[in-house]
Amino acid sequence: MTKEENEKRLEKLHGIVGSLPEKPGSYQFYDVDGVIIYVGKAKNLKSRVSSYFHKEVDRFKTKVLVSKIHDITYTVVNTEEDALLLENNLIKKYKPKYNILLKDGKTYPSICITKECFPRIFKTRTINKKTGTYYGPYSHLGSMYAVLDLINKLYKPRRCRLPLTKEGITEGRFKPCLEYHIHNCDAPCIGKQSYDDYQNNIAQAQEILKGRTRAVQKVLYQEMQRAAEELRFEEAEVLKNRYLALENYAGKSEVVSHTIDDVDVFSITDDEKMAYINYMHVTNGSINAAFTYEFKKKLNESEEEILSLGIVQIREQVKSKSKEIIVPFPLETGIKDATLTIPQRGDKKTLLDLSIMNGKQYRFDRLKQAEKLNPEQKHTRLMKELQNALKLPKLPYQIECFDNSNISGTDAVAGCVVFKGMKPSKNDYRKYNIKTVEGPDDYASMQEVVRRRYSRMIEEGTPLPDLIITDGGKGQMEVVRKVVEDELHLSIPIAGLAKDNRHRTNELLYGFPPVVIGLKTDSELFHFLTKLQDEVHRYAITFHRDKRSKRALHSELDEIKGIGEKTKEALLKHFKTVKNIREAEQSSLSEIIGSAKAALIFSHFNP
Repeated sequence: MTKEENEKRLEKLHGIVGSLPEKPGSYQFYDVDGVIIYVGKAKNLKSRVSSYFHKEVDRFKTKVLVSKIHDITYTVVNTEEDALLLENNLIKKYKPKYNILLKDGKTYPSICITKECFPRIFKTRTINKKTGTYYGPYSHLGSMYAVLDLINKLYKPRRCRLPLTKEGITEGRFKPCLEYHIHNCDAPCIGKQSYDDYQNNIAQAQEILKGRTRAVQKVLYQEMQRAAEELRFEEAEVLKNRYLALENYAGKSEVVSHTIDDVDVFSITDDEKMAYINYMHVTNGSINAAFTYEFKKKLNESEEEILSLGIVQIREQVKSKSKEIIVPFPLETGIKDATLTIPQRGDKKTLLDLSIMNGKQYRFDRLKQAEKLNPEQKHTRLMKELQNALKLPKLPYQIECFDNSNISGTDAVAGCVVFKGMKPSKNDYRKYNIKTVEGPDDYASMQEVVRRRYSRMIEEGTPLPDLIITDGGKGQMEVVRKVVEDELHLSIPIAGLAKDNRHRTNELLYGFPPVVIGLKTDSELFHFLTKLQDEVHRYAITFHRDKRSKRALHSELDEIKGIGEKTKEALLKHFKTVKNIREAEQSSLSEIIGSAKAALIFSHFNP
């Protein structure tokens, strides 16, 4: 590989790394032939993968690995434990050259609830669906033991391996073991605990293993209230302790049941030009393959058409024979050897949501990569988003925003900032001294500034803005509208940025009468609007401070014609104050600044 080729390779990889999400997941490195050479996991994908490309990396093996990387893919998951599970499955499947761990075929433990008459609950690494229902696998042993300890404490399932049956218990075939005597078991083997009570406990334990602790808490609370009303206080106390133990349980985790086996999951995310189909393959409740494929739109195809075609092509490419396909909406695929499932809740819905999240993240990353290469693309996208949000007749290329600044009406000023193509155009910024308004009247001040601004632009033939944004709510919008539309007869859209009671911008207003536009406060567009608002506020208040500072420094010497800055400095340096200059003799002044200027000053103070 030549130096130029290597630089081009590294530039491509840095571009991918720069757009990685700061979320947990698994990442895969590919060599020049497209073969996976390394699989890793991360709590923060962007931070972890970027560490491979730091200049200070001095490990020889890491440098060798980086020299072989030609492409990077990744899969986002919900938790760090899920990332570890996914890494484990991918390493077993692809056996990457540079992975040395997790290749020994060992599996993570699961929790089993047996299918016996009196079920047992225990951890195991062996999966046999005929003997019980399995929850997990758990990559973090601490989380698994925390769940088991909670269940053992709350419900005391039996730990013996006796072949318990109702008939055997009735006939007295069994005897209690040590666990009963140390209060770890309620002895269903000798009838101390009824069959129905035991089964109810197992059902609640299953709900906890599925992560539905809130539902169990609700049931426990209702049972506790009922027991208290019926004066069964001891039973109510037991239920109360269970309720509090669940409340304090912090190790909640979402796991997928092993009943989900050999399933394909597909979801689609698209825009005007591209469609992104995310594919996941699930075996025994674990993801062992996850990719996002790009499809370039040729015509105005619907999501249903693209996804139907994509499923057929992707399954053929990965040679999938799964009998069940999870999709987000009804499709006509023509696939005869598999059934389509559209889950509404449960573990399958969780998998579908995860697939959708990965597809959206992939599309977002591709967009970010393109915008880094061409920043104008981002600005155009934001202008289109703003145009669509406000339903503007044309793209808001030139946006102007106004703000007033004064203290109790003194030194009243206003500022106008101009953004072109979503970027500040500082040459077009304008400052205004308020001339016609007496006292602190923000509405009248705003009207004066807007009137002066656009009257002059009309006279000079300057292009008018595509959108006006006021730093205020409905009141500011109305006074601006009266000037722009009623007086000047201009057709310029007017929006407003309103603040909450903590003086934080929280909504965008538009229309007549103004209505709130639904924008997420954490969106890029909303951040741009707050940036625009902060900029006009900074510009106006800076002008106000400058004006106030100049007035504070003004002295009576400034009113004497023929006396400049150097003369003032010389007098103040010698006499210290204006009062001393006023009381000084003309001869004393002449010694400092000469007779001609001394005569001017003396005659001013002694007319």
